[in-house]
Parts: sequence; C-alpha cells; structure tokens
Amino acid sequence: MICKLALESGFVFTGRSFGATGTQVGEAVFNTSLTGYQEIFTDPSYCGQIVTMTFPHIGNYGVNAQDFESLRPHLSGFVVKDLPRRPSNFRATGAIDDFLTEHNVIGICNVDTRAIARRIRSQGAVRAVLSTEVGDELELVRLAREAPHMTGANLVERVAATTERDWTERLAEEDSPSTKRRSETCHIVALDFGIKHNILRHLAELNCKVTVVSPGASAQRIKELAPDGILVGNGPGDPAAVGATIKTLAELAGFVPTLGVCLGHQMLALALGAKTFKLNFGHHGGNLPVLNEPADRVEITSQNHGFAVDGESLERVGATVTHINLNDQSVEGFVHADKQVMTVQFHPEASPGPHDAAYVFSKFIDAITTAKPITTQLLADG
Repeated sequence: MICKLALESGFVFTGRSFGATGTQVGEAVFNTSLTGYQEIFTDPSYCGQIVTMTFPHIGNYGVNAQDFESLRPHLSGFVVKDLPRRPSNFRATGAIDDFLTEHNVIGICNVDTRAIARRIRSQGAVRAVLSTEVGDELELVRLAREAPHMTGANLVERVAATTERDWTERLAEEDSPSTKRRSETCHIVALDFGIKHNILRHLAELNCKVTVVSPGASAQRIKELAPDGILVGNGPGDPAAVGATIKTLAELAGFVPTLGVCLGHQMLALALGAKTFKLNFGHHGGNLPVLNEPADRVEITSQNHGFAVDGESLERVGATVTHINLNDQSVEGFVHADKQVMTVQFHPEASPGPHDAAYVFSKFIDAITTAKPITTQLLADG
C-alpha cells in the first residue's frame, strides 16, 4: 500500500506503508542511532513525534518485549529507508511490521531518509502528516500545517503514570556494571512523566528502594514518603506547559538531594527560576558528544529532546553548568549546590546508546549515602 509523508514546508515523500493504516500528524524529527529502534518505539518522550531513522537498514533483528522502555509505543509515526521483511535474531519474537500494526502506529519505508533529515536540519523540526488514506498532496500539506505545535504542548498527561507504585526490576545481567551489589542503600521517589524503565532499573541495581509517583503527586505526599532522594524523570512535550508540577518541584527544592534527567532537567531548571527554549531540530540519537567540564572528559551520550535550558538564566539563579553539548554548545547538565540539585539533559541509562554516562546514578546515590554535597567536585571525582 502507498503511504505519503508530507511536511508543513510543502515537501511530500511517497513510499510503501507498513504497520497500521490511516492518517496521523506529529512533529517530524530524525534519529541518528544505528540500533535501538525498539527502545525508540517505546520511549514515551517520542509522544507526538514522527521519527525518521537516518541509518538505512532498520528492523534487521525484529522485536522482543525485553527491550521495551514502557508498555507500548508512543510515537506518532515511523520512517525508514529499507525495512527487512525477515528479521534474524535469536531473541526476536516478531517483526516491526506486525508490532506497529498491533499498536496502531503508521510506518513508511522506501523513502529517501537522508533527504528528510536534511530538510529538518535546514528548516527545523516541522509539523508533518503520515497517511495511507489521503492521496491529494496539497491536502496533506494543509493537514500538516494545521497540526498542533510542540511549543506549549503538555504531552505528559498522555503518557505519565496515574498511580503510585514500587519498582524492583533490576538491569539485565549483561547490562549490569558489576555482579557485586550493595546492601539496600536508600529510598528514592521517582516522578514519572513517562519515565524510561531503564532509569528505574539502574536505581534498583544500586539496591535502592524505588517508589514511582505520578506528576500530580503533591509536595506534601512526596514528603510523607520520606525519601532520601528524588529523581525527576524524562517525558515528552514542552516542559513549561507542565505548570502544576513545576510548582511542586519548587516547593521540594532543597528538601532532599534531587536528580533530574532530560525533561526532569528542564523542569528543575524552571522550578529554580531559569528558562527553557525550543531547539531548532533537537537532539535525537545515541552518539552525541558532551563535555563533562568538572571531569574535563568527553562522553558519548544517548539523547532525545527538543527543548533546552538557557545557560545564562541558570547562572542568574545560582546554578553551575556542568555539561555542554559539543555540537551546538547547548546546556547538557547543571548543579545547584544550595538546593542540592544535579541534572543531565542526556540519558545516562542509555538503552539504546553508549554507557559513558552511567556514572551519573552512582554519583547521585553516593552523594546521598555518604552525605557528600552535590557540587561540581562530585562529578570531577573518579
């Protein structure tokens, strides 16, 4: 079946459909990862986005439930150049085509993904539409131009947890940094805006007691749980649109040591009084270089975000930038010593991606268990 991808700028790409049929709008972004498409499907941070993979062959190793980062896909559409019809891997339990069909996600293949990525790089992340139903290209462009903007969109409410729960699942044996595990260290409350499972697995691997709460949890309820630390997780959309939770984070600032990841990094910045802004085409991939300034070390990181924190506004509220993106000099992390906050914009849990930044979790837990202050020195040590 023919499928068309139309960008609001007027470009239309025609290819072959796979997965579900129908019409779906979203923000068009591109991802530079070579593998890890299962994790991308199921990362809630991709809610509302049509993802183009720049690596030409996607689907070679099929899908399996062990590599999912949430219970189901959240992206609006999936774009690849070449889709293998017969996946080959001993862990595979199915193919991409069947998986996306089951979860009502539209896919398109046999299109020039390099051309799509070049359009997004030059024009910025744009609204788009995927359709197996509408053949009129002018109509498709009109639909793309009428799609909601990502700026101002509160997508957290579409993917976040609504109930409180405990988390006990650890990392898979092959991903565990060590077979020696600590005795139970501390109690972490994790705010779920669409948090990836691997973030929670890293905490459990460090033998933390982990309680996951919804973004609607009040500051009072979080304090009642008596955590030793708070983790503010990733999620989709514009961080400034999640106003109620930002107020909660402002109330909690300084209560216990706090770690923010991705959207959590942005929301903690807003809670402290800093500002965020929309990036031109965002950072999506598993190979983005970041300078850890306190350690004077370059780390290759996994990233997925379309917004960023303004560095000058961080300085005005007393925070110190710790990590810088080496591609565009945007802020990738900061600490606020007075409020005992540390954050990273990238994904230290990887999945998919390199493991250069996994130290972030152990540094955070060490700061709690040894009562070390959260400062730039914490990131420089070791």
